[in-house]
Formats: sequence, C-alpha cells, structure tokens
Amino acid sequence: MAELSKNARAGSGTEKFYCSCGGEIKMKTIFTNGKLRTVAECQQCHRIERRPRDFR
Repeated sequence: MAELSKNARAGSGTEKFYCSCGGEIKMKTIFTNGKLRTVAECQQCHRIERRPRDFR
C-alpha cells in the first residue's frame, strides 16, 4: 500500500485555545483600512489579540 503523507496521518487534529476567562478562542478575518487582518477573539469576554498564544 502507499504511504500516507505526514499531513494525512490520523491523530493530527485541530488544537483548541482557551482564554484565561475560560472562553474558547476563535480566529476571525477582519477587513480594515483596505487590508485583511486575521485576529484571535475570545468568545466569552470578546478580547481581541493578534495570535491565540497572546492570551497567556
């Protein structure tokens, strides 16, 4: 049989991030000043950061 690629192997899932308030962090795309920006937003306290790890 053919080998599976490293990206198609089982067990690789999506990592979930959580804010210190306990809410789940979701990535959103915002269009401002003529540019697309990707930001991370907490669903519970609506805090916005640039990356999910900035919530620590």
